[in-house]
Amino acid sequence: QLQAYGGGSVQAGGSLRLSCVASGDTRGINGMGWYRQAPGKEREFVAGISWNGGSISYSDSVKGRFTISRDRAKNTVWLQMNSLKPEDTGIYYCAASRTSFAGATKSQYNYWGQGTLVTVSS
Repeated sequence: QLQAYGGGSVQAGGSLRLSCVASGDTRGINGMGWYRQAPGKEREFVAGISWNGGSISYSDSVKGRFTISRDRAKNTVWLQMNSLKPEDTGIYYCAASRTSFAGATKSQYNYWGQGTLVTVSS
């Protein structure tokens, strides 16, 4: 089970930090990632991290502003979001994969959290 936290409302230029905690049987969890879905749009990739943190990827829209990190011992992955823009608004989903690094390949993610809402106002 994946539980995401940390969403909220912020003004443009502000920051938020999302957390995702995996619980239960976590033996099958290796690569992890964040996706988001804006109203009326498809779910899109935001960031992904490999099982040991050695490989990381970002979508072009968030590169340089967002940072993904993880603590495997705590079964937790974070998404630090800085310089937020109104177009970052959406529901952010945490995802986990049995593969070592799923990156932007949505089909590689086996587990999904319930999502946390991020609203950025101008």
